[in-house]
Amino acid sequence: MAKDTEKLIRQLSMISYLMAERRPVTAHEIRRDVEGYAGMNEDAFARRFYADRSELDSLGISLTVEKPIDGAAEQETYSLRSENFHLPSIEFSNEELAALQTALQLLDGEFAYAEPLRLALQQITWGRPSPLQPPDQGSVALGITASAGGHELSARLAKIETAIFRNKTIVFDYYTMERDEVSSRRVDPYHLLFQGGQFYLLGYSHERAAVRVFRLSRIRGRVAYATKAEHDFKRPADFDPRSFANRAEWQFGEDVGVAEIVLDERIAWQIERHFGRYGEIVTSFNGVESDDEGEGEGERVFRTAYSNARMLVAWVLGLGGHARLLGPAELVAELDRRLARLESRHAEVPTPEPQADTPVGAEGADDDAQASDGSGSRRSRRRGASGERDSRSEATIRPERFARLVTLASILIAAGRAGERLKIAELCERLKISEDELREDVSVLNVVNFGGGSYVLYAEVLDDVGEIEVDPEPYSDNFDRPARLLPVEAKALVAAIDLIGEHIGEGSLASAREKIVAALGVDPMDQGLQVAEGVGDDSQVARLLSRAIVAHELVELEYYKVNEDELVERRVEPYALTNGREGWYLAAFDQARGAIRHFRLDRVKRAELTGEMFEPRSDVDAGTEAAEWLRTGEVEASRTARVWVSQERARWARERWHVLEEWSDGSVVVQVGFAGTDWLVREVLREAGDAAVLDPEDARQAVLDTITKLRAVPAAV
Repeated sequence: MAKDTEKLIRQLSMISYLMAERRPVTAHEIRRDVEGYAGMNEDAFARRFYADRSELDSLGISLTVEKPIDGAAEQETYSLRSENFHLPSIEFSNEELAALQTALQLLDGEFAYAEPLRLALQQITWGRPSPLQPPDQGSVALGITASAGGHELSARLAKIETAIFRNKTIVFDYYTMERDEVSSRRVDPYHLLFQGGQFYLLGYSHERAAVRVFRLSRIRGRVAYATKAEHDFKRPADFDPRSFANRAEWQFGEDVGVAEIVLDERIAWQIERHFGRYGEIVTSFNGVESDDEGEGEGERVFRTAYSNARMLVAWVLGLGGHARLLGPAELVAELDRRLARLESRHAEVPTPEPQADTPVGAEGADDDAQASDGSGSRRSRRRGASGERDSRSEATIRPERFARLVTLASILIAAGRAGERLKIAELCERLKISEDELREDVSVLNVVNFGGGSYVLYAEVLDDVGEIEVDPEPYSDNFDRPARLLPVEAKALVAAIDLIGEHIGEGSLASAREKIVAALGVDPMDQGLQVAEGVGDDSQVARLLSRAIVAHELVELEYYKVNEDELVERRVEPYALTNGREGWYLAAFDQARGAIRHFRLDRVKRAELTGEMFEPRSDVDAGTEAAEWLRTGEVEASRTARVWVSQERARWARERWHVLEEWSDGSVVVQVGFAGTDWLVREVLREAGDAAVLDPEDARQAVLDTITKLRAVPAAV
């Protein structure tokens, strides 16, 4: 029998024994009665017992140790309180349960933590209809989800997740984009962050003697443990992962100054709503600040700390003529310099000789991951020959086998007490395990016992009918209640809720999250994984639209159309909320235009319910259509541009776009698909002078026209 299997039998047997005794017991009694310890000498028992206790403690299952009074001859005694193993009952409403079911349906196969999510839902919905049965819903479709993407990235994520859980120092080779070099890193992993379609590692870098952020897609080769020790470090108590998730793209690094940006009234509401948390917005009257909004229409000034001048300048340029940089002087000079570079590179197109042709996609992002540059733009995952993504291979974080065994024990015991047989195929599908894994797990549970043949259950696999028959033993009571969620299960559950947010109209994930955290006693997002707030979203608007979708209620929108630079009013039939490369969208039937349109939530200035109901159109499948478009970034009748990218930014371009040509000076030509010229112009402006449209000619001229407008921005916006 494998050592890991022996360990699991010991640990489960010890839990069952301590729960059954309901009194403090000595180490001698444990060694005598618990399966797996009896054949050991005293030294071997001491080592194994200490290691088992330590591992159970790391899983959140802590034994109570009572030490003898000084000078007394008694030994230490051990017990396991019920609350240290069993999960407190959580009273979910039917709406909350429906929302959790929908979350699993949406994320299954698309989520790196899908397997522990399934086990977690099984535990927290104990005694209710199975959360693993997909509900009927169509109001939400996901284009961008938290899958690791690709075998190599998946392996890294799984290794790092385990290292965080076990406090193990790791070593790996890392490609540093700014320096364009690969070097070795020795890191104490503290936390994982999912942001903008990418997983990041937050950890203490021994080389830099400071906490650093590492993008998993830039790790090269395998991740390995630095030592063979059981634990290598303890995460500092004052480490706060939220400080890393709540940064704008221009705030990654040490602050070098505070920028002041005047905002046009047209977009001030949008900047305040979505970027206000990265600084402060004040009203200025003739250069004098005031908090009194009743004095008139003053300028709105956005103050924000910055560490990367280029990224802040790029963001301001992307706002077009609706923002003007006031200071500091060196930042204004940087903007002027980059604006001049943009103009010169479009007035006279770069024409170095190509070094070599590169097939489209050959220099894309490493592995098959979604890549992201500093601006948060992403390219879609590559697809197989059939056009469909591999839905199972990306669910990469496997829970501890301990968790699977505890969940399986509860399922078997419930079936045995009900006098029901379980179909092998259905159970394998329910837990997403192979038949061989199921048979091995049943064999392990059949030998979990303590003293005098006290077994937890006996399950027999009936091969002739493809079923399992269960005889629960008297001591099965200890596993006939939901067990505490292990760390990876808790993280999977709350990460799934945070990833989807308030975009499910069938129920409330927010209230379900509050109940789950209360039952756990800690927010799992503080324990190793955090999902950063998504771009292109608005939670208040999402909640209102979710209700309207479910109720089939018409909605009135006041919407900012970026391309036309105007606020418009629309009366729409809402059908689905879908996330994609640039954020969350509402797919709705625009009655005035007689067609489906997609409205980005962060551009909705106002949304109101009308109280008027509509009959859903049978020919509209907005969720499916939107999910496909938003996932791939490819829309019907897209055009293609050839865009030159400077040597300084070529490395980022390779992660984001398909490279067509490598030029002798280190610059590259990339292929960019676009549906609207205005979108392409904004993307080029955000490159802050390091990109130029080669063709088509009308797109290149559109960039020049926009630069002329930017230079004509008046002294006061």
